[in-house]
Amino acid sequence: MSVPKQVIAHLNNNKVKFEVVPHRTVYTAYDLAQTLGEKLENIAKTLLVKVELPKVAKEGKKYYVVAVPASYRVDLKAVQKYLKATKAVLADEKEMIKLGMVAGAGTPFVSMYKDVGLIVDKSLEKASKGLVRAESLTESLRMKIKDLVKSESGLIAKVGSKAKMPKAPKAKKPAKKPKKKFATKAAYKKSLKKTAKKRK
Repeated sequence: MSVPKQVIAHLNNNKVKFEVVPHRTVYTAYDLAQTLGEKLENIAKTLLVKVELPKVAKEGKKYYVVAVPASYRVDLKAVQKYLKATKAVLADEKEMIKLGMVAGAGTPFVSMYKDVGLIVDKSLEKASKGLVRAESLTESLRMKIKDLVKSESGLIAKVGSKAKMPKAPKAKKPAKKPKKKFATKAAYKKSLKKTAKKRK
């Protein structure tokens, strides 16, 4: 499943430079990092958040794609506080599909959708170039984070916090061969002579 043509066209229309990066099928940003051998800090994990704004709010989106490094988790309370919303919750797959998004490969290119905004966590700015999902499970895009923010009129805020990442399993040490035990010194010397003959 390649990056859809409409995503490529959207980026080209916005004059955003990018590189298509093929990989095996992955469903999470963590798996993407493991597959490509990339640092977690350079991969944007995107989650769709549904917000409820107070009636007095003059403007604001109903949904926001929140992008944080793969080693972070989205802090919903921080999102709510930053947007001055009355509520902020993760949207479910049905809502994503209704908006035309691909579940498991959510993209930060929010201007392709109606009533969706973008918030990029401050820590992602440290990665000059990052990997982002683009509605494909087998291809991602490498691009400058500042270009992403500019093209999508993204907001930058501290909306993520470091997550505890699973540790890689320790490699098992090869089992040592048990040493042969000899009943007498004579049996031991006999074994040495046999070994010496084999080596000749």
